[in-house]
Amino acid sequence: MTKVKICGITDVFYARAAIEAGADLIGVVFAPSPRQVTYERAQEIVTAVKTQKNSVPVVGVFVNTPAVTVNAAASFCGLDWVQLSGDETWEYCQQIEKPVIKAIHVSRNLAEGELLAHLENGQRILGSRSPVYLLDTFVEHRYGGTGQAFAWGIAKRAAAKFPLIIAGGLHPGNVGQVIASLKPWGVDVSSGVETSRVKAVDKINAFVKAVRSTQ
Repeated sequence: MTKVKICGITDVFYARAAIEAGADLIGVVFAPSPRQVTYERAQEIVTAVKTQKNSVPVVGVFVNTPAVTVNAAASFCGLDWVQLSGDETWEYCQQIEKPVIKAIHVSRNLAEGELLAHLENGQRILGSRSPVYLLDTFVEHRYGGTGQAFAWGIAKRAAAKFPLIIAGGLHPGNVGQVIASLKPWGVDVSSGVETSRVKAVDKINAFVKAVRSTQ
């Protein structure tokens, strides 16, 4: 069953709303972004999530942050996963103590074979510590939250071989197409469940419902 990650959670209310809607993971963003939270706020969200009867893992999103800082923040906040959404190398990933989601930014000129070779190289380097891979749209000087989709077909072979999360431009109206086409490990949404850059409970519910109804 495809997992649903609701990212860019900024307070306890929307964390609980995502869980109640049926999300499998929630994400908090530490990188510069309209959705950026402090370590203290993230810790508050994690604590609230852990006290829920139907608790889910919390993912912390970092961009080009020293590994020692990421590890300290993950420990302080009580994160379950670390998402690396910058230009981090496979060797860098080896330094992270928590399970890793590694973002790959898909540009328009990236070929399907190039993407597959890149992931295979990461698998070779990381071995048993291989991450879940998140594919997002490449936008210059941006590392996520753009609301722009990439050509999903490029991920067809990779999705059959690796645990992939598809992100970028997803919303309740199109997420079913992605799942039907790729059957990915997971899907990730942030701006697609917002109104004026604020999470909308009805859109969160609609997104999760769209995912579940496709499976």
